[in-house]
Amino acid sequence: MGATFELYKDAGGSWRWRLRHDNGNIIADSGEGYSTPQKAKQGIESVKSNAPEARREET
Repeated sequence: MGATFELYKDAGGSWRWRLRHDNGNIIADSGEGYSTPQKAKQGIESVKSNAPEARREET
Protein backbone atom coordinates (compact mmCIF):
# COMPACT_ATOMS: atom_id res chain seq x y z
CA MET A 1 0.00 0.00 0.00
CA GLY A 2 1.06 3.58 -0.55
CA ALA A 3 0.00 7.17 -0.79
CA THR A 4 0.07 10.00 -3.33
CA PHE A 5 0.58 13.74 -2.90
CA GLU A 6 -2.08 15.70 -4.76
CA LEU A 7 -1.55 19.35 -5.68
CA TYR A 8 -4.68 21.41 -6.31
CA LYS A 9 -6.11 24.93 -6.41
CA ASP A 10 -8.77 25.65 -3.79
CA ALA A 11 -11.97 27.68 -4.24
CA GLY A 12 -10.16 30.84 -3.07
CA GLY A 13 -7.42 30.48 -5.69
CA SER A 14 -4.68 29.27 -3.36
CA TRP A 15 -2.57 26.20 -4.02
CA ARG A 16 -2.76 23.32 -1.55
CA TRP A 17 -1.58 19.75 -1.24
CA ARG A 18 -3.03 16.65 0.34
CA LEU A 19 -1.64 13.18 0.89
CA ARG A 20 -4.15 10.56 -0.16
CA HIS A 21 -3.76 6.89 0.80
CA ASP A 22 -4.39 4.30 -1.90
CA ASN A 23 -7.67 3.47 -0.16
CA GLY A 24 -8.90 7.03 -0.85
CA ASN A 25 -8.54 8.47 2.65
CA ILE A 26 -6.79 11.82 3.06
CA ILE A 27 -4.09 11.24 5.66
CA ALA A 28 -2.48 14.71 5.64
CA ASP A 29 -2.97 18.13 4.08
CA SER A 30 -1.13 21.41 3.77
CA GLY A 31 -3.26 23.17 6.36
CA GLU A 32 -2.62 26.43 4.53
CA GLY A 33 -2.90 27.82 1.04
CA TYR A 34 0.14 28.83 -1.01
CA SER A 35 0.35 31.64 -3.55
CA THR A 36 2.03 29.51 -6.23
CA PRO A 37 2.21 25.84 -7.11
CA GLN A 38 5.98 26.02 -6.62
CA LYS A 39 5.50 27.08 -2.96
CA ALA A 40 3.05 24.22 -2.43
CA LYS A 41 5.57 21.80 -3.95
CA GLN A 42 8.19 23.12 -1.51
CA GLY A 43 5.74 22.28 1.29
CA ILE A 44 5.43 18.73 -0.04
CA GLU A 45 9.21 18.37 -0.20
CA SER A 46 9.52 19.66 3.36
CA VAL A 47 7.12 17.00 4.62
CA LYS A 48 8.89 14.30 2.64
CA SER A 49 12.30 15.26 4.00
CA ASN A 50 11.29 15.99 7.62
CA ALA A 51 8.68 13.27 8.29
CA PRO A 52 11.19 10.44 8.80
CA GLU A 53 12.55 12.40 11.78
CA ALA A 54 9.15 13.33 13.22
CA ARG A 55 8.45 12.34 16.81
CA ARG A 56 5.18 10.82 17.91
CA GLU A 57 3.38 12.31 20.89
CA GLU A 58 0.51 10.67 22.70
CA THR A 59 -1.93 12.85 24.58
